[in-house]
Amino acid sequence: MFRFLTAGESHGKGLTVIVEGLPAGIPVSEKYIAADMARRQVGYGRGGRMKIETDFAEILSGVRHGVTMGSPVAMWIENRDWSTGTGPDGVNWTDEMSINPTDVEYQKLTKLRPGHADTAGTLKYHQDDARNILERSSARESAARVAAGSIAKRFLEEFDIEVHSHVTCIGGVHSNYTGKFNWDLLEEAPFHQENPAGSKLAAVRCFDSEKASEMIETIDQARANGDSAGGIIQIVATGLPIGLGTHIQWDRKITTKLAGAVMSINAVKGVEFGAGFSQADLFGSQVHDVILPKDKWNKDSVKPGNGTWSRKTNNAGGVEGGMSNGEPVVINAIVKPIATIINGLETVDLHTGEFVDKAHFERSDITFVPTCAVIGEAMVACVIAESMLEKFGGDHLDETKRNYHSYLDTITP
Repeated sequence: MFRFLTAGESHGKGLTVIVEGLPAGIPVSEKYIAADMARRQVGYGRGGRMKIETDFAEILSGVRHGVTMGSPVAMWIENRDWSTGTGPDGVNWTDEMSINPTDVEYQKLTKLRPGHADTAGTLKYHQDDARNILERSSARESAARVAAGSIAKRFLEEFDIEVHSHVTCIGGVHSNYTGKFNWDLLEEAPFHQENPAGSKLAAVRCFDSEKASEMIETIDQARANGDSAGGIIQIVATGLPIGLGTHIQWDRKITTKLAGAVMSINAVKGVEFGAGFSQADLFGSQVHDVILPKDKWNKDSVKPGNGTWSRKTNNAGGVEGGMSNGEPVVINAIVKPIATIINGLETVDLHTGEFVDKAHFERSDITFVPTCAVIGEAMVACVIAESMLEKFGGDHLDETKRNYHSYLDTITP
């Protein structure tokens, strides 16, 4: 079974991720993973932390001579801020986050942030310092997810399955782009203060040039107001065969796994597939995706068995009855504004329960939305990789491929 585990704190020494269940024979390189790690770090509205870190996932095990061996793949991502930076109280992170007891005095974090894990976490785990919660609940952990997702993507490439993402809303500015997705446009050098000639589309991962500029203006306004901004991301996965997941049990449905994976991302508060919640206002005849006769199937598909049983529309978002139906999987996710804001909200003190005029603030992003899209890709890729291996098995990539192609032959009329 494909799965991954992460460990590490935001300002600790670094992050560890272990990916288990990969078959042997998958070509993998640190350079390939580094490209996804870099994509996570860019995005208009990111905070100062990204100027410190140069995230690199060092492979420690599970790969030999550029291919997986079938054993767990372990990776290490160094936190440069741990060795070079200080906390908001001026204490070095090496002391403030020391594994061993320290005599260095540091300020406990007690001004609880509404919207963050501070309150529930400190009470649940009986802590008198919210940093013990903040450090693990931080979105910094998502760097490890992206490393795991990158390996999952590399596996899926062997089956011509791709996972991409874009942004459809930031701070109330909505894009209604309906054109063709040229994903390369979102990977160009992005616009920012030091690169005014960069791509505004890439800066916010939005295909609509007019709305991309408005999104950037909205982020700037949020920064000027000491506030934060949320939005909506869309993740699109193409090339999936019909039949990943199952209708048999609730927890084995691919929709269950995909929704849970995306909802697990920090700040994501809602998920929908395809036409999603808009279907509540429509009749069944307007919603369900008509199956085309075979003379109208996609004959340009690069794979036998795919492009068959094509649909007239894709309101279901590529999933029906808990299974993939061969159409692109389309997931929209709502991302709330970041809870750490410059002009902190009114709150209370953890130790006394008394009123505090402003919640704790330390260096943070203004918006997390473009980055969240990249993390969303990683989580969706991991679920699809798990579903592929559940369906087709294989201790070596060649065996998985044989099983896969044999299956495709059985679903082609």
